[in-house]
Amino acid sequence: MATLPTFGLWYDFRNPAEWRRPFGRMYADYLDQIANAEALGFGSVWLTEHHFLDDGYLPSPLIMASAIGQRTRTMRIATDLMVLPLHDPVRIAEDAAVLSLVTGGRFDLGVGLGYKEAEFVQFGRSIKHRPSLIEESVEILRRAWAGETIDFQGRRFTINNHAITPRPERVPRILLGGIAPPAIERAARIADGFLPSGENGIDLYLRTVADLGRDPAEARIMHGSWAIIAPDPEAEAARIGPHILYQINQYRQWGAWGPPEASPPFATAREAIEGSLYRLWDAAEAVVQLQRLIDRYPQIRDIHFWAQLPGESVESGQRRLDYIAKNVLPHLRPSASG
Repeated sequence: MATLPTFGLWYDFRNPAEWRRPFGRMYADYLDQIANAEALGFGSVWLTEHHFLDDGYLPSPLIMASAIGQRTRTMRIATDLMVLPLHDPVRIAEDAAVLSLVTGGRFDLGVGLGYKEAEFVQFGRSIKHRPSLIEESVEILRRAWAGETIDFQGRRFTINNHAITPRPERVPRILLGGIAPPAIERAARIADGFLPSGENGIDLYLRTVADLGRDPAEARIMHGSWAIIAPDPEAEAARIGPHILYQINQYRQWGAWGPPEASPPFATAREAIEGSLYRLWDAAEAVVQLQRLIDRYPQIRDIHFWAQLPGESVESGQRRLDYIAKNVLPHLRPSASG
């Protein structure tokens, strides 16, 4: 039977200096918001990771995921995404196994290559080794959660006859993000699902799944949406424009979409919206656009929206969540081909 995707929320827990409030208070408010969102009908929450940033961009998503697990009952909890090449895969295997157990199997691990060179330098990794780091890490994770005694000698990691305990009772799915074709093709080859940036790469991912001899209908896509959904989306964009500009220009400065010199900062929020992944929709347009996406890609199992832009008040973001829950989610239907 066809089912709707899960609809969820995406958080980076950023607290820029211009709008700063105590981090502990912000964390508490966001955890309250997430718990309330479960009651509104949102079924997932997604956390992302970066390090060494003044705005406190979430550096420890697995710890935050555990806190969310204790405040929720049914929500799936996942990362979109963790920079796996920065980490020891054995520790990630252990931490994710415990997290799966304490959340009743509600956790999935979304990972990516990363792109901020300062992170790689500080963690003692070479950014040019990202492909082999992530390939070996995924293999180690799978073997760890299968209960194997791991004897592994790779280019980046060596493990001498160790078993990872405890084993998760429900093995987390490994989801892989990517923008460049090799990363998208890697997601099809080694991961349990794909984390696209907007709709970018979905067609290539599905073609690669088919080329690998698997049924594309069984593919799994978790879609991170940059839509801003409000009764008057133009007015909403004008109101939160400084937060939009801050978010996208930081990503461009770090090289998320290629070398920073090739991605200069936007001067205005209007330029940022027109030149990037943001979409401005009211409820009627959101239903049309999201239904089109669901019908075109029945492989989409989750659609998650930024709950809060950096520095935005909880009250401001909450108005959009309430609006989506009341005016968008009830009007969507499963794909006829799903």
